[in-house]
Amino acid sequence: MFGPFKASQSLMALTAALALTVGATVTSKAQTPPGVLIVGQIAEPKSLDPAAVTAQNDFRILVNIYDGLVRYKDGTLEVEPALAESWDISDDGTEYIFHLREGVTFHDGTPLNAEAVKFNFERMLNEDHPFHDTGPFPLAFFFSSIDSIEAVDDLTVKMTLSEPYAPLLSNLAYPTGLIVSPTAVGANGADFGRNPVGTGPFKFAEWRSNELVAVEAYADHWDGAPASEAVVFRPITDANTRTAEMLSGGLDIMSEVPPVSLSEFQNDNFQIYEQAGPHLWFLILNLKEGPFTDKLVRQAANYAINKTAIVENVLEGTAEVAAGPTPPAFAWAYNEALEPYPYDPEKAKALLEEASPETTELTFYVTEGGSGMLDPVAMGTAIQADLNAVGFDVSIETYEWNTFLGEVNPGLEGKADMAEMAWMTNDPDVLPYLTLRSEAFPDQGGFNSGYYSNPEVDELLQTARVSTDQDERAEAYKQMQEIVHEDAPWVFVANWKQNAVSGANVENFQLQPSFLLELKDVAKN
Repeated sequence: MFGPFKASQSLMALTAALALTVGATVTSKAQTPPGVLIVGQIAEPKSLDPAAVTAQNDFRILVNIYDGLVRYKDGTLEVEPALAESWDISDDGTEYIFHLREGVTFHDGTPLNAEAVKFNFERMLNEDHPFHDTGPFPLAFFFSSIDSIEAVDDLTVKMTLSEPYAPLLSNLAYPTGLIVSPTAVGANGADFGRNPVGTGPFKFAEWRSNELVAVEAYADHWDGAPASEAVVFRPITDANTRTAEMLSGGLDIMSEVPPVSLSEFQNDNFQIYEQAGPHLWFLILNLKEGPFTDKLVRQAANYAINKTAIVENVLEGTAEVAAGPTPPAFAWAYNEALEPYPYDPEKAKALLEEASPETTELTFYVTEGGSGMLDPVAMGTAIQADLNAVGFDVSIETYEWNTFLGEVNPGLEGKADMAEMAWMTNDPDVLPYLTLRSEAFPDQGGFNSGYYSNPEVDELLQTARVSTDQDERAEAYKQMQEIVHEDAPWVFVANWKQNAVSGANVENFQLQPSFLLELKDVAKN
């Protein structure tokens, strides 16, 4: 058995064993090290600072290193206590008081107290904070309603909001709300993302770029010691290579199995997992310039693409055709009356002829792979063919995931007419608020990369996020979906049912509706 990484020799032994494992996959059945989970990731992480990243790929590592004040209850998107044992909310919804667990420490020995919690949120929200320059903090939007944070005493934190904010607890459970060590941020500054320190069940051991991120068990975790001695996350961008590694035994767990490969794991050597969750795969359209400034052209694109064929043939039935901007997993907020744009190439041609755009040439950004992106190259190729068939002239530009985000998130103006995108969210507020509001343009810190703007949508989203009445929130979201469906700022493609595969000897693993990988209780027999 591999012991905990308390000495560099242990980590060297693990790395050597891992190297042998990787080499063995070429010619023979590999054997992963005992006591160590090897997890195949879809991409290299961008950072291990939870406040600085947006990709689910990174979050799957982070939730094993850090804890938040609250967390999602196992198997749900309901919130339960974590670093905060309990909390109180004022009647008007503008004051939250969190009561912290006693005796919790970060992996570097720093105590978890109210001042540490205050540091975390002020680092993101206060531009005058001495460590605000350790950002950027792209999802600080989640906490923008927090007007002030007070350390009432060592174990009591008071958050005062500028207005009621219904998604606050859900956002605190999201990885952006994970709590980092102030001492480690102070010691490492902008390099904290390469030297992460949290309170989670595993503590950081090593990050070898484009090779692995290794974490070791933290035996003193407040919720009990992990079942495994260590976890190694391996970035394997190419889906075929990742699949081959899993089949040959070089991986213990693989998330986001390519749909065409699922059948290869239907035997006694593997376990396949599926879990529905709030996911949307869509195309961002550039409304700032080019042919998609015309709603008729955007609608034409929605009619032109055979989304059913993509779901059935490319995704092998592992998704459903999307009807609009809100995933159906949010049942209480989903507009069931909304119908997907049907595949109607003749209607698409007629709309395109009616609009008569100056050009039908389109630059289409496609990624090789990334969190929630399903089979993006194959999907992009199918979409290109469907659009070309009705009169568009589509050119694809393909990028590695982090490079792709660097091109798309700052906005499509001057670069592309459309881009693939996928979001996995925790609340019906998140995706539209960060990507469809007029005040969410990239130069304002949001992710509205296509520059969609509709004042009525803005008003409905604001109403929904400040309401403490769920029925009122639901009605606002349903009206928003109708307007966005008609305006068609995106091509709504698919809602995915996530999957993963593990070796038959892996115990206690399950997928979560949050799309996170909770590995504390997972072990190999």
